[in-house]
Amino acid sequence: MISENTREGVAAKTLGRPAAIDHDKATTIVEEYRQGAAIKALARKHQVAHKTIRRVLDAAGARNMPDQLDAPPTNTGEQYRVPASDPDATLDLPGLPADHLRTTGDETVRQALASGRTIRRGRGYSVRITAPLTRHRAALEQSAALAEASPTERKAYRVYAARVTAVLVIRLHPS
Repeated sequence: MISENTREGVAAKTLGRPAAIDHDKATTIVEEYRQGAAIKALARKHQVAHKTIRRVLDAAGARNMPDQLDAPPTNTGEQYRVPASDPDATLDLPGLPADHLRTTGDETVRQALASGRTIRRGRGYSVRITAPLTRHRAALEQSAALAEASPTERKAYRVYAARVTAVLVIRLHPS
């Protein structure tokens, strides 16, 4: 009788610490991260450790770079292509990729950077570029080396990749 009660008691108990973040909050964190929020900013906002945020993002696979930059952020299996007409898109290119492209980009990308408007943001800056979508994609491909660089450069690259992908999704599937 005592051993049965012991087994039932052990089976009823939940071992380990309670989760700091529930499923809904984790979904919100992943969405905010994909929109460009920093890990430490998310940790401050949700009042948890930055390692907890990283654990949530890793469990969702959100910190992995997509193999194809023209694939949508969700796993629908469908690939997006640039439309036949290549309209201009105005996007903000973060400063780190802009600096990288000024030295390593091809001539058309450097011309687009020169024609862009510099926007100061805190300690950094962005370059607002109005150019055809193919030029933005070329700039993204030429700055792909930043995806393997420092965390700051990876984030800047990821933010720009998300902006280019968002424009592709909107242009190809308007609501």
